[in-house]
Amino acid sequence: MNAPDKHLAPQEPHVMQTYGRLPIALSHGRGCWVWDTEGRKYLDGLGGIAVNTLGHAHPKLVPALQDQIAKLIHSSNYYHVPLQEQLAAKLCELSGMSKVFFCSTGLEANEAAIKIARKFGHDLGLDRPEIVVYEKAFHGRSIATLSATGNVKIQAGFGPLVEGFVRVPLNDVAALEEVARTHPNVTAVFMEVIQGEGGINPATVDYLRAVRRICDTQGWLLMLDEVQCGMGRTGKWFAHQWAGIQPDVMPLAKGLGSGVPVGAVVCGPRAANVLGPGNHGTTFGGNPLAMRAGVETIRLMEEERLLDNAANVGAALKAGLARELAGVPGVVEIRGQGLMVGIELDRPCGVLLARAAEAGLLLSVTAERVIRLVPSLILSGNEAAQIVAILCPLIKAFLAEPLP
Repeated sequence: MNAPDKHLAPQEPHVMQTYGRLPIALSHGRGCWVWDTEGRKYLDGLGGIAVNTLGHAHPKLVPALQDQIAKLIHSSNYYHVPLQEQLAAKLCELSGMSKVFFCSTGLEANEAAIKIARKFGHDLGLDRPEIVVYEKAFHGRSIATLSATGNVKIQAGFGPLVEGFVRVPLNDVAALEEVARTHPNVTAVFMEVIQGEGGINPATVDYLRAVRRICDTQGWLLMLDEVQCGMGRTGKWFAHQWAGIQPDVMPLAKGLGSGVPVGAVVCGPRAANVLGPGNHGTTFGGNPLAMRAGVETIRLMEEERLLDNAANVGAALKAGLARELAGVPGVVEIRGQGLMVGIELDRPCGVLLARAAEAGLLLSVTAERVIRLVPSLILSGNEAAQIVAILCPLIKAFLAEPLP
């Protein structure tokens, strides 16, 4: 992107500068397309970072949310919220698990999972329970979830970090078995089925099955962070279902509310009753508006067969990228599943965010060298082809430039 016109760069004198923003302010969206305040149109390959499951301004979601706003937006958890039970029952049906705690974000869901693992350990008589976490993992930016995260750069400046985490590489069964031999205080394994911020790194089916077996043998909880890869993104409701396993704890968020903030921790029988009254809570979690968003999101996903769409259009997207980038020097790997795709290059490629936006495509770059595509699950085959047509020439041109 050339140097942006000054009128394109929103001035934010009163907003903390915690984000490296592009000089774009979005105005409105329809389906998989968004427009900025200058009238420029973009194909949204980012989906709010895997959030906008149903795209923008879905014609059936919008009136449902308007209806709920006119009834009740928020009520305290001092009282029963019927929509909580409705959404919880549906999540338990889809996952085969038992009970749900509702919050508002993925960070909160992961924080609750960490508390469950620690309480589980204390209930077993352990004074200092430990949790296995992973290299390149990302679980959030609170002090505890930041400590569980495997990124030294984003941890810098926030020490001392929380203790009680044992880190291992992904897809290395021997490393996990060694932890089982040497760390008697471990109570849980906490991992993403597909690492999102870490570079779209999938856990293999064989590894997931091995982790489930080791957790069963050791009496550990298996906690699978499906905040980014869950809710149909890979073509199944939850990414771990491709391995035919079931976790004990499953944090969710992002796509669960199609843009309305919703987080959840879904628990199986071993973890469902670890937390009791007074052990955990939240002000906004489980509010009627968020619950209605979750209920309607799942209903419309089923009605429009979006799991099949994610699998089929995602496969077409990945195949198109592979075809156009075959043999291009500097393309390391194209990986992912469904509509969660990463293109790893051999060099940092953050400049492609602005170049893609200039060409009319929104995406992100994560782990410095991985182009991430996580569009809405309503993406059509034609729109997937447009992503390929816009993005691949940009990648080729970028890789043809001399290294700095």
